[in-house]
Amino acid sequence: MSNVFDQNRIRQFFFIALILLLGVVLFLELYSFLPALLGAVTFYILMHRFMFYLTEKRKWRRGLAALLLMLASLIMILIPVGLLVNMLSSKVSYAMQHSNELMDALKKLGVSLESKLGITLVSNENIDQLGKGIAESLPGILGATFNSLSTIFFMYFILYFMLINARKMETTLFEYIPLRDENVIRISKEVNMMVISNALGIPVVAFAQGVVGLIGYLIIGVPQPFFWFGVTCIAGMLPVVGAAVAYIPLALIFFANGQNWQGIFMTIYGFGVIGTVDNVLRFTLLKKIGDVHPLTTVFGVIIGLKVFGFIGLIFGPLLISMFMLLLKIYSNEFVIKQRDITRILEN
Repeated sequence: MSNVFDQNRIRQFFFIALILLLGVVLFLELYSFLPALLGAVTFYILMHRFMFYLTEKRKWRRGLAALLLMLASLIMILIPVGLLVNMLSSKVSYAMQHSNELMDALKKLGVSLESKLGITLVSNENIDQLGKGIAESLPGILGATFNSLSTIFFMYFILYFMLINARKMETTLFEYIPLRDENVIRISKEVNMMVISNALGIPVVAFAQGVVGLIGYLIIGVPQPFFWFGVTCIAGMLPVVGAAVAYIPLALIFFANGQNWQGIFMTIYGFGVIGTVDNVLRFTLLKKIGDVHPLTTVFGVIIGLKVFGFIGLIFGPLLISMFMLLLKIYSNEFVIKQRDITRILEN
């Protein structure tokens, strides 16, 4: 009996090792499609209830319902984002020109502070290198947008099959995830909550900052205000620095051009109004939508951008939340059960 048990354990070990090996090979080969997969998962979570309503309540054909929802997402989400990116792309020369103005502003500010403090803060060579780096990175950042077209295509390709096989896919997940059903449901609820919180909350916060910033830009007469509106919206989705990437350079450019009152206004308005909108909404709206701790959002976005790219804004916080949830589930599935078995044996 013991030999049979040992043989089964050995077979199980090699079978698991084979599965892991194939999983690693597949992951490495398909890693470039990971953003498309994560994007499809995001849209699926946002759409699957509508899909069930159309196919099960309204009795629509699954293919037609899936195409309609995909078209709606394209119109409501991707087209506005595409127009925003196109607007920014058309202003590359303007951005590069103002990167030089920013470097001049930094030089003047550095000279002014050095004369007052009597110490050398930053050399002109370092500032010139920083300006050169910014100018060289702008076309690359905007060019990466065009490379995302293939990602969008594969995202919708995957999403279509996820939608038309929604019920079967969800049932299969329940069957193959080696956890009790209640813990699978907990994971499902956590994933849904985090995706909805970040997929809806983060763009809303960024757009609100952009609108508030645009009002200030129009008041003080910022050149190309809608360009800076786009920069503010995109920067507002970044962790820690946020929209300061937009209004701090603007303030420095004003100071460099001798427009001191505009520079002072931009500084006060940026930190006092635009920054306040970010703090209030990020720490209230996101928590209200998904009851997500602010630190989870901030550190999750930092990790997610590094691991997944732009889609990491959504799935970065999810990684941290899932890690904490899996620790709880492990304790519930194995640690508590082992304690119960030990207690029974002792009795």
